[in-house]
Amino acid sequence: MKKYILILISIVFIQCKTIDKADNLRENQNIAIVIHGGAGTILKKNMSPELELEYKKVLEIAVKEGYSILKNGGTSIDAVEKTINILENSPLFNAGKGAVFTNDGKNELDASIMDGKTLKAGAVAGVTTVKNPINLARAVMEKSEHVMLAREGAEYFAKQNGLEIVDPSYFYVENRYQSLLKAKEKEKIELDHDGKASFYDSNIKDSKFGTVGCVALDKNGNITAGTSTGGMTNKKWGRVGDSPIIGAGTYANNKTCGVSATGWGEFFIRNVVAYDISALMEYKNMSIEEASREVIQKKLTQIGGTGGIIALDKNGNIVMEFNTSGMYRAAIDKNEKLTIGIYEK
Repeated sequence: MKKYILILISIVFIQCKTIDKADNLRENQNIAIVIHGGAGTILKKNMSPELELEYKKVLEIAVKEGYSILKNGGTSIDAVEKTINILENSPLFNAGKGAVFTNDGKNELDASIMDGKTLKAGAVAGVTTVKNPINLARAVMEKSEHVMLAREGAEYFAKQNGLEIVDPSYFYVENRYQSLLKAKEKEKIELDHDGKASFYDSNIKDSKFGTVGCVALDKNGNITAGTSTGGMTNKKWGRVGDSPIIGAGTYANNKTCGVSATGWGEFFIRNVVAYDISALMEYKNMSIEEASREVIQKKLTQIGGTGGIIALDKNGNIVMEFNTSGMYRAAIDKNEKLTIGIYEK
């Protein structure tokens, strides 16, 4: 009799363990992904139905590609890289192929990526011949002892690691070049009190700041965030914004969240926006919604910063927060619900 009781107890124990294991597996299936394609003055009245449809189509293709990788058991790092590749390869967004022009008529690209499990990160700034800067940022993270590489050195590293190199003419997009010409027309040069030239673009607050980004959560609970950009139209002096700056434009930590930012980069750097959202969650126990709102709608706005963020926490909760009239965005949440947006909420 005792033997049968022991066997019965063993069976119950095994079944309980199996149920626990299944429950844990289900918990780890909270995969989710969110992307952005830039924030700024994006008004429906200025958008043709055809162009709006085009933006939404590319956003949908990109977010579904990333989600497919996650659903098939892929890592969040792969999902972020491949998703951003689609956005970088589209002339619609200010990253990769659609990058804006600098004051001297070049395209200088920045990107970064961060692994929330290890807190490792990679970033590149001012590259001009790398087709997909996010791939180079990942190579810096995984194949070097550094976090950020810039300009010629970053491009030499790209060649050493077999990344796709293109002629700078690949990045030429006519409407981006026309934007440069218009920006130069509006440019005002003023003399400061020391008699030195200072630059001020009177239209800077009304410009659309395009950047692309992605945050993903995989089945193992790992969060990755990545951002890629062509920077600011008519930028000078080798200007670099927040996109390649870890903690400003990109941040990921499995304990809290992943964040990718877009907007007026100088303000995001000064406020360390991406990290600040994570810190508020970690030290003040704020939810991802509360932390994002606090940083974007209060702290950033108070000092004149414009733009937005996408964020994803360890439980798969998604936030797309911005203080501008629009932000290109899309997400597939843990319940497989697809969301695509352009204008104000």
